[in-house]
Parts: sequence; structure tokens; C-alpha cells
Amino acid sequence: MGPQPPYQPNGKKAVARKRPKLNYRLKSPETVRADLLETLDYRYPGKDIEITIEQPEYTSVCPMTGLPDFGKITICYIPELKLVELKSLKFYLLQYRDVGIFYEHVVNAILNHLVERLQPKQMAVTGTFTARGGITTTVKAFYEK
Repeated sequence: MGPQPPYQPNGKKAVARKRPKLNYRLKSPETVRADLLETLDYRYPGKDIEITIEQPEYTSVCPMTGLPDFGKITICYIPELKLVELKSLKFYLLQYRDVGIFYEHVVNAILNHLVERLQPKQMAVTGTFTARGGITTTVKAFYEK
């Protein structure tokens, strides 16, 4: 006798459901342009400071469902020679609004882009994402020179 089909609590056979086709066109993570990030000279090289920037209104799209994801992105870094210009950072982060990307990937992408542009001594990017199905997620990626 082969494996038995799974049953639902009501005793009926479970029916495999196909994932619905998204009617929403997601943008690819490759569409996010790091060159939008402008830099400023840090005028006190050799003097370490820690800079923390929070974007409490981050949004992107779940690549599986097409539903919006919301969260807070926190960037903490020790500059060497360059600072990020905040208005350009805001416009950079807004690019993710229609991008289909997982939490773990977006945090690493933001870190990679900022490190590429700023060359900091240290940097951490943290994504704290709002609950979905009762589960909250926090993802943190690090860089150290």
C-alpha cells in the first residue's frame, strides 16, 4: 500500500493549490541604482565617530506573493573619508518600493551598495520588518575593513 494522501481536519482529502499568478509587475533588484548615493567628504579623518541613520518607512515587495513588505532600515557606520548625503540615501531607498526582494537580500544589497560608495571603517545595516502572519523578522548584515 503506497503513501496515503494528506487529509484536512474535516476528513476530506487535501487539494494541492497552485500559487496564483501575480498581476503586479515586480521590479528586479538589479534595477536599484547605487550611483544615486551621493557622498560628502568627512573633514575629521582619524577621528572615529559613529553615525546611525534610521528609515522607519521602508517598503519593498515580497517576490513570492507580490504583497508589500514594510519595515525600518537602520544604518550604523564609522566613516573613514566619506559620509552619505541623506537626501540621496532617501531616494536610493525609495527605489526598493516596487522591487521584489527577500528581507535577507535587501539588507545585504543596501550594505554592499553603501560600502562600495563610502568605503567606511565599519558598517552594519539592520532591517526590522513588521509582522506578517504573526512573525516578525530582523536581519542584520555587517562590514568591517
